[in-house]
Amino acid sequence: MLYLSGIVVTFFLAALLIGKRGKSEADHWLAAWLTAVGLHLSSFYLYISGQSYSHPFLLGLEIPFPLLHGPFLFLYTKALTRQPIPAWSRWAHFLPFLVVNVLLIPFLMESPDHKIYVYQHQGAGYETMKGGTLIAIVISGITYVVLSLQSLARHRLLVQNQYSSVEKVNLAWLRYLIFGLAVIWVSMAFREDTILFTIVVVYVILLGYFGIKQVGIFTQPTAIAPVMEPASARPKYQKSSLDQAGAEKIHRSLQELMANAKRYTDPELTLSDLAKDLNIHPNHLSQVINTFEGKTFYDYVNTLRIEEFKRVAPLEESQRFTLLGLANNCGFNSKTSFNRNFKQATGLSPTEYLRQSHILLKD
Repeated sequence: MLYLSGIVVTFFLAALLIGKRGKSEADHWLAAWLTAVGLHLSSFYLYISGQSYSHPFLLGLEIPFPLLHGPFLFLYTKALTRQPIPAWSRWAHFLPFLVVNVLLIPFLMESPDHKIYVYQHQGAGYETMKGGTLIAIVISGITYVVLSLQSLARHRLLVQNQYSSVEKVNLAWLRYLIFGLAVIWVSMAFREDTILFTIVVVYVILLGYFGIKQVGIFTQPTAIAPVMEPASARPKYQKSSLDQAGAEKIHRSLQELMANAKRYTDPELTLSDLAKDLNIHPNHLSQVINTFEGKTFYDYVNTLRIEEFKRVAPLEESQRFTLLGLANNCGFNSKTSFNRNFKQATGLSPTEYLRQSHILLKD
Protein backbone atom coordinates (compact mmCIF):
# COMPACT_ATOMS: atom_id res chain seq x y z
CA MET A 1 0.00 0.00 0.00
CA LEU A 2 2.88 2.35 0.82
CA TYR A 3 4.43 1.86 -2.63
CA LEU A 4 1.13 2.47 -4.39
CA SER A 5 0.65 5.67 -2.38
CA GLY A 6 4.11 6.83 -3.37
CA ILE A 7 3.44 6.08 -7.03
CA VAL A 8 0.13 7.94 -7.00
CA VAL A 9 1.60 10.97 -5.20
CA THR A 10 4.59 11.09 -7.53
CA PHE A 11 2.55 11.04 -10.73
CA PHE A 12 0.06 13.48 -9.20
CA LEU A 13 2.86 16.00 -8.51
CA ALA A 14 4.25 15.49 -11.99
CA ALA A 15 0.80 16.11 -13.46
CA LEU A 16 0.45 19.32 -11.43
CA LEU A 17 3.70 20.61 -12.82
CA ILE A 18 2.97 19.54 -16.39
CA GLY A 19 -0.39 21.29 -16.25
CA LYS A 20 1.01 24.44 -14.65
CA ARG A 21 0.80 27.60 -16.71
CA GLY A 22 3.96 29.58 -17.34
CA LYS A 23 6.26 26.75 -16.35
CA SER A 24 9.86 27.67 -15.63
CA GLU A 25 12.86 25.60 -16.68
CA ALA A 26 13.03 24.28 -13.12
CA ASP A 27 9.40 23.12 -13.37
CA HIS A 28 10.22 21.15 -16.52
CA TRP A 29 13.18 19.42 -14.89
CA LEU A 30 11.22 18.61 -11.75
CA ALA A 31 8.29 17.23 -13.75
CA ALA A 32 10.66 15.00 -15.72
CA TRP A 33 12.38 13.89 -12.53
CA LEU A 34 9.11 13.03 -10.78
CA THR A 35 7.99 11.09 -13.83
CA ALA A 36 11.23 9.09 -13.72
CA VAL A 37 10.74 8.45 -9.99
CA GLY A 38 7.17 7.32 -10.64
CA LEU A 39 8.28 4.87 -13.31
CA HIS A 40 11.08 3.60 -11.06
CA LEU A 41 8.68 3.02 -8.16
CA SER A 42 6.18 1.35 -10.49
CA SER A 43 8.78 -1.11 -11.75
CA PHE A 44 9.79 -1.96 -8.21
CA TYR A 45 6.17 -2.47 -7.18
CA LEU A 46 5.69 -4.90 -10.04
CA TYR A 47 8.83 -6.75 -8.92
CA ILE A 48 7.99 -7.11 -5.22
CA SER A 49 4.38 -8.03 -6.02
CA GLY A 50 5.58 -10.75 -8.40
CA GLN A 51 3.72 -9.22 -11.33
CA SER A 52 6.91 -8.54 -13.27
CA TYR A 53 7.33 -12.31 -13.81
CA SER A 54 4.00 -12.24 -15.61
CA HIS A 55 5.42 -9.55 -17.88
CA PRO A 56 9.07 -10.59 -18.30
CA PHE A 57 9.62 -8.10 -21.11
CA LEU A 58 9.77 -5.46 -18.34
CA LEU A 59 12.59 -7.19 -16.45
CA GLY A 60 15.80 -5.23 -16.63
CA LEU A 61 14.27 -1.96 -17.73
CA GLU A 62 14.38 -0.60 -14.17
CA ILE A 63 18.11 -1.20 -13.62
CA PRO A 64 19.44 2.11 -15.09
CA PHE A 65 16.83 4.31 -13.36
CA PRO A 66 19.00 5.19 -10.31
CA LEU A 67 21.43 6.88 -12.72
CA LEU A 68 18.74 9.44 -13.57
CA HIS A 69 18.10 10.87 -10.13
CA GLY A 70 21.49 12.52 -9.56
CA PRO A 71 21.49 14.39 -12.90
CA PHE A 72 17.87 15.47 -12.43
CA LEU A 73 18.65 16.79 -8.93
CA PHE A 74 21.68 18.72 -10.20
CA LEU A 75 19.94 20.18 -13.24
CA TYR A 76 16.89 21.08 -11.17
CA THR A 77 19.13 22.87 -8.65
CA LYS A 78 20.92 24.73 -11.43
CA ALA A 79 17.64 25.79 -13.04
CA LEU A 80 16.02 26.82 -9.77
CA THR A 81 19.00 29.01 -8.84
CA ARG A 82 19.23 30.38 -12.38
CA GLN A 83 22.83 29.28 -12.82
CA PRO A 84 23.56 28.85 -16.53
CA ILE A 85 24.68 25.51 -17.89
CA PRO A 86 25.52 24.84 -21.57
CA ALA A 87 22.74 23.06 -23.45
CA TRP A 88 25.03 20.30 -24.71
CA SER A 89 26.32 19.47 -21.24
CA ARG A 90 22.81 19.05 -19.85
CA TRP A 91 22.32 15.92 -21.88
CA ALA A 92 25.87 14.70 -21.22
CA HIS A 93 24.81 14.05 -17.63
CA PHE A 94 22.50 11.30 -18.87
CA LEU A 95 25.21 9.41 -20.77
CA PRO A 96 25.78 6.84 -17.95
CA PHE A 97 22.06 6.05 -18.06
CA LEU A 98 22.24 5.51 -21.82
CA VAL A 99 25.44 3.44 -21.58
CA VAL A 100 23.89 1.04 -19.07
CA ASN A 101 20.83 0.72 -21.28
CA VAL A 102 23.05 -0.24 -24.20
CA LEU A 103 24.94 -2.77 -22.09
CA LEU A 104 21.63 -4.27 -21.03
CA ILE A 105 20.54 -5.03 -24.59
CA PRO A 106 21.92 -8.62 -24.56
CA PHE A 107 19.97 -9.36 -21.38
CA LEU A 108 16.83 -7.67 -22.68
CA MET A 109 17.02 -9.87 -25.79
CA GLU A 110 17.10 -13.06 -23.71
CA SER A 111 14.11 -15.38 -23.61
CA PRO A 112 11.47 -14.65 -20.95
CA ASP A 113 12.29 -17.86 -19.07
CA HIS A 114 16.00 -17.04 -18.93
CA LYS A 115 15.34 -13.51 -17.71
CA ILE A 116 13.14 -14.85 -14.93
CA TYR A 117 15.85 -17.36 -14.01
CA VAL A 118 18.48 -14.62 -13.77
CA TYR A 119 16.25 -12.54 -11.50
CA GLN A 120 15.39 -15.48 -9.29
CA HIS A 121 19.10 -16.29 -8.87
CA GLN A 122 20.37 -12.80 -7.98
CA GLY A 123 21.76 -11.94 -11.40
CA ALA A 124 23.42 -15.27 -12.19
CA GLY A 125 25.66 -14.88 -15.22
CA TYR A 126 25.59 -11.10 -15.03
CA GLU A 127 27.53 -10.60 -11.78
CA THR A 128 30.18 -8.33 -13.35
CA MET A 129 27.64 -6.06 -14.93
CA LYS A 130 25.57 -6.01 -11.76
CA GLY A 131 28.59 -5.00 -9.67
CA GLY A 132 29.73 -2.40 -12.19
CA THR A 133 26.30 -0.85 -12.36
CA LEU A 134 26.08 -0.64 -8.58
CA ILE A 135 29.46 1.11 -8.42
CA ALA A 136 28.34 3.55 -11.13
CA ILE A 137 25.14 4.29 -9.21
CA VAL A 138 27.02 4.98 -5.96
CA ILE A 139 29.56 7.22 -7.73
CA SER A 140 26.74 9.05 -9.50
CA GLY A 141 24.92 9.61 -6.22
CA ILE A 142 27.94 11.00 -4.39
CA THR A 143 29.02 13.16 -7.33
CA TYR A 144 25.67 14.80 -7.92
CA VAL A 145 24.94 15.40 -4.26
CA VAL A 146 28.28 17.24 -3.98
CA LEU A 147 27.70 19.18 -7.21
CA SER A 148 24.21 20.17 -6.12
CA LEU A 149 25.41 21.36 -2.71
CA GLN A 150 28.15 23.39 -4.39
CA SER A 151 25.59 25.02 -6.67
CA LEU A 152 23.38 25.82 -3.70
CA ALA A 153 26.33 27.32 -1.79
CA ARG A 154 27.16 29.51 -4.78
CA HIS A 155 23.54 30.61 -4.96
CA ARG A 156 23.64 31.52 -1.27
CA LEU A 157 26.68 33.74 -1.83
CA LEU A 158 24.99 35.43 -4.78
CA VAL A 159 21.85 36.01 -2.72
CA GLN A 160 23.83 37.48 0.17
CA ASN A 161 25.35 39.99 -2.23
CA GLN A 162 21.89 41.04 -3.43
CA TYR A 163 19.45 40.84 -0.52
CA SER A 164 19.43 42.11 3.05
CA SER A 165 16.89 39.46 4.06
CA VAL A 166 17.41 35.99 2.63
CA GLU A 167 14.74 33.91 4.37
CA LYS A 168 12.51 33.93 1.29
CA VAL A 169 15.28 33.26 -1.21
CA ASN A 170 17.78 30.96 0.51
CA LEU A 171 16.16 27.70 -0.72
CA ALA A 172 16.78 25.97 2.61
CA TRP A 173 14.19 23.35 1.67
CA LEU A 174 16.28 22.45 -1.37
CA ARG A 175 19.23 21.73 0.89
CA TYR A 176 17.06 19.27 2.81
CA LEU A 177 16.01 17.75 -0.51
CA ILE A 178 19.64 17.20 -1.47
CA PHE A 179 20.52 15.68 1.90
CA GLY A 180 17.47 13.46 1.64
CA LEU A 181 18.70 12.06 -1.64
CA ALA A 182 22.11 11.53 -0.03
CA VAL A 183 20.43 9.40 2.66
CA ILE A 184 18.83 7.31 -0.08
CA TRP A 185 22.20 6.64 -1.69
CA VAL A 186 23.78 5.77 1.66
CA SER A 187 20.99 3.26 2.26
CA MET A 188 22.03 1.50 -0.94
CA ALA A 189 25.09 0.24 0.91
CA PHE A 190 22.80 -2.10 2.86
CA ARG A 191 21.67 -3.69 -0.41
CA GLU A 192 18.14 -4.07 0.96
CA ASP A 193 15.73 -3.05 -1.78
CA THR A 194 12.65 -3.01 0.43
CA ILE A 195 14.23 -0.57 2.89
CA LEU A 196 15.64 1.53 0.08
CA PHE A 197 12.37 1.92 -1.76
CA THR A 198 10.46 2.54 1.45
CA ILE A 199 12.79 5.49 2.07
CA VAL A 200 12.21 6.65 -1.51
CA VAL A 201 8.44 6.56 -1.06
CA VAL A 202 8.63 8.52 2.20
CA TYR A 203 10.99 10.98 0.51
CA VAL A 204 8.62 11.59 -2.39
CA ILE A 205 5.59 11.99 -0.12
CA LEU A 206 7.47 14.52 2.02
CA LEU A 207 8.63 16.28 -1.13
CA GLY A 208 5.03 16.53 -2.23
CA TYR A 209 3.87 17.80 1.16
CA PHE A 210 6.53 20.46 1.59
CA GLY A 211 6.54 21.28 -2.11
CA ILE A 212 2.85 22.20 -2.02
CA LYS A 213 2.89 23.72 1.48
CA GLN A 214 5.96 25.83 0.79
CA VAL A 215 5.58 27.75 -2.43
CA GLY A 216 9.27 27.19 -3.14
CA ILE A 217 8.93 24.39 -5.66
CA PHE A 218 5.87 25.45 -7.56
CA THR A 219 5.27 29.18 -7.25
CA GLN A 220 8.15 31.01 -5.63
CA PRO A 221 9.40 33.52 -8.17
CA THR A 222 11.68 35.32 -5.73
CA ALA A 223 13.59 32.16 -5.00
CA ILE A 224 14.54 31.75 -8.60
CA ALA A 225 15.01 35.39 -9.51
CA PRO A 226 18.25 35.93 -11.39
CA VAL A 227 21.03 37.44 -9.34
CA MET A 228 24.17 39.05 -10.65
CA GLU A 229 27.55 37.60 -9.96
CA PRO A 230 29.13 39.55 -7.09
CA ALA A 231 32.24 41.49 -7.87
CA SER A 232 33.94 39.53 -5.10
CA ALA A 233 33.77 36.48 -7.34
CA ARG A 234 36.38 38.10 -9.59
CA PRO A 235 39.84 37.99 -7.99
CA LYS A 236 40.85 41.51 -6.89
CA TYR A 237 38.24 43.00 -9.24
CA GLN A 238 40.68 42.84 -12.12
CA LYS A 239 37.93 43.51 -14.65
CA SER A 240 36.30 46.34 -12.71
CA SER A 241 36.26 49.85 -14.21
CA LEU A 242 36.05 51.39 -10.75
CA ASP A 243 39.31 53.03 -9.59
CA GLN A 244 40.41 53.63 -6.00
CA ALA A 245 39.30 57.27 -5.89
CA GLY A 246 35.88 56.40 -7.28
CA ALA A 247 35.48 53.54 -4.80
CA GLU A 248 36.36 55.78 -1.86
CA LYS A 249 33.83 58.38 -3.03
CA ILE A 250 31.10 55.74 -3.26
CA HIS A 251 31.99 54.44 0.19
CA ARG A 252 31.68 57.92 1.71
CA SER A 253 28.32 58.42 0.00
CA LEU A 254 27.17 55.04 1.25
CA GLN A 255 28.15 55.85 4.83
CA GLU A 256 26.34 59.20 4.66
CA LEU A 257 23.20 57.61 3.22
CA MET A 258 23.10 54.90 5.84
CA ALA A 259 23.74 57.36 8.69
CA ASN A 260 21.18 59.93 7.55
CA ALA A 261 18.46 57.94 5.76
CA LYS A 262 18.88 54.69 7.72
CA ARG A 263 18.04 52.68 4.62
CA TYR A 264 18.88 49.48 6.49
CA THR A 265 15.60 49.77 8.39
CA ASP A 266 13.80 48.71 5.20
CA PRO A 267 13.40 44.93 5.68
CA GLU A 268 13.14 44.38 1.91
CA LEU A 269 16.21 46.45 1.01
CA THR A 270 18.22 45.04 -1.90
CA LEU A 271 21.55 45.89 -3.44
CA SER A 272 19.77 47.26 -6.50
CA ASP A 273 17.62 49.55 -4.32
CA LEU A 274 20.66 50.98 -2.58
CA ALA A 275 22.60 51.35 -5.84
CA LYS A 276 19.65 53.28 -7.29
CA ASP A 277 19.68 55.63 -4.29
CA LEU A 278 23.39 56.29 -4.90
CA ASN A 279 22.95 56.47 -8.68
CA ILE A 280 25.66 53.87 -9.32
CA HIS A 281 25.86 50.39 -10.84
CA PRO A 282 25.02 47.55 -8.41
CA ASN A 283 28.29 45.77 -9.24
CA HIS A 284 30.28 48.82 -8.18
CA LEU A 285 28.35 49.04 -4.94
CA SER A 286 28.92 45.36 -4.27
CA GLN A 287 32.64 45.84 -4.91
CA VAL A 288 32.80 48.78 -2.50
CA ILE A 289 30.99 46.92 0.28
CA ASN A 290 33.11 43.79 -0.20
CA THR A 291 36.36 45.81 -0.27
CA PHE A 292 35.84 48.50 2.36
CA GLU A 293 33.55 46.65 4.76
CA GLY A 294 34.90 43.14 4.18
CA LYS A 295 31.34 41.80 4.15
CA THR A 296 28.64 40.64 1.80
CA PHE A 297 25.75 43.04 1.27
CA TYR A 298 23.63 40.84 3.56
CA ASP A 299 26.14 40.90 6.42
CA TYR A 300 26.82 44.62 5.96
CA VAL A 301 23.17 45.65 6.20
CA ASN A 302 22.38 43.32 9.09
CA THR A 303 25.41 44.56 11.03
CA LEU A 304 23.98 48.08 10.74
CA ARG A 305 20.61 46.81 11.89
CA ILE A 306 22.18 45.22 14.96
CA GLU A 307 24.10 48.42 15.77
CA GLU A 308 20.85 50.37 15.44
CA PHE A 309 19.14 47.96 17.83
CA LYS A 310 21.96 48.36 20.37
CA ARG A 311 21.73 52.14 20.01
CA VAL A 312 17.97 52.49 20.49
CA ALA A 313 17.35 49.69 23.00
CA PRO A 314 18.45 51.76 26.05
CA LEU A 315 16.34 54.77 25.03
CA GLU A 316 13.30 55.51 27.15
CA GLU A 317 10.93 55.61 24.18
CA SER A 318 12.00 52.08 23.26
CA GLN A 319 10.60 50.62 26.48
CA ARG A 320 7.11 50.52 24.97
CA PHE A 321 8.27 48.02 22.35
CA THR A 322 8.69 44.28 22.62
CA LEU A 323 12.02 42.74 21.66
CA LEU A 324 10.67 41.63 18.29
CA GLY A 325 8.89 44.93 17.73
CA LEU A 326 12.10 46.87 18.24
CA ALA A 327 13.99 44.46 16.00
CA ASN A 328 11.38 44.99 13.28
CA ASN A 329 11.85 48.74 13.55
CA CYS A 330 15.56 48.19 12.94
CA GLY A 331 14.91 46.30 9.73
CA PHE A 332 14.63 42.63 10.72
CA ASN A 333 11.56 40.88 9.33
CA SER A 334 11.69 37.72 11.42
CA LYS A 335 12.66 36.65 14.91
CA THR A 336 14.82 33.82 13.54
CA SER A 337 16.85 36.17 11.35
CA PHE A 338 17.29 38.66 14.18
CA ASN A 339 18.42 36.06 16.70
CA ARG A 340 20.83 34.40 14.27
CA ASN A 341 22.46 37.62 13.11
CA PHE A 342 22.64 39.09 16.60
CA LYS A 343 24.30 36.00 18.03
CA GLN A 344 26.75 35.88 15.13
CA ALA A 345 27.72 39.54 15.58
CA THR A 346 27.88 39.76 19.37
CA GLY A 347 28.30 36.20 20.62
CA LEU A 348 25.18 36.71 22.74
CA SER A 349 21.51 36.13 22.17
CA PRO A 350 19.39 39.33 22.19
CA THR A 351 17.88 38.31 25.54
CA GLU A 352 21.32 37.74 27.06
CA TYR A 353 22.54 41.07 25.72
CA LEU A 354 19.58 42.97 27.20
CA ARG A 355 20.01 41.24 30.55
CA GLN A 356 23.72 42.03 30.71
CA SER A 357 23.03 45.61 29.68
CA HIS A 358 20.22 45.94 32.27
CA ILE A 359 17.72 46.89 29.59
CA LEU A 360 14.06 46.04 30.03
CA LEU A 361 11.68 45.89 27.10
CA LYS A 362 7.95 45.27 27.03
CA ASP A 363 6.94 41.61 27.35
